[in-house]
Amino acid sequence: MTRLALYTFGVLKSPLADPAPLTREFYEIGEAVYREMSQRSGYLARAEPAEWDRGALFGADWGAWGEFVVPAWYDSGHTPETTALASTLSLWTELRLAFDAIYTGLHHEALSRRYDWFERTGHPSYVFWWVPDGVTPTWHDGVSRLEHLHDHGPAPRAFTFHEPFDPDGTPSRRGAACRHLSPVRALPRRRPGAVRRG
Repeated sequence: MTRLALYTFGVLKSPLADPAPLTREFYEIGEAVYREMSQRSGYLARAEPAEWDRGALFGADWGAWGEFVVPAWYDSGHTPETTALASTLSLWTELRLAFDAIYTGLHHEALSRRYDWFERTGHPSYVFWWVPDGVTPTWHDGVSRLEHLHDHGPAPRAFTFHEPFDPDGTPSRRGAACRHLSPVRALPRRRPGAVRRG
């Protein structure tokens, strides 16, 4: 049996340690999003450090998920005070359930506001690939796949919701259900600093 790996990466407009209201808001919303995502159908696991220290991504103990690394185009800080990125690595049972989790609920609300927090880099922000059952994808895998997607476009090795592939490498018909949906519709904007409580 195969499982679906998902790696996401974005460059923040300010470091995670920045006390500015928008940075605090992003961090607080992120915590609520993680709690909600872990309850979604199709979700299996995500990379979490043994001990969480906000901004201390580099050098943290990520266990089987490996050493934390970032794409070559990230040129901001690597210390807890200067790290200006958000990245996730997770496992899912299938594409449609991952789509439903990402484009509904709190994550969809946060996604509609991504440019409040993230730089527009011109690089892809996520990538999927299939892994055999029992294999834990690593941060190195995620970065390699995202860079491959950027350099070569969607392929069985690295794909998106809009151009997915089945585990055997053939273009996926299951992705057709995701293609016709508008991934991010405009949601009502909240006042800066207004955080939805779970």
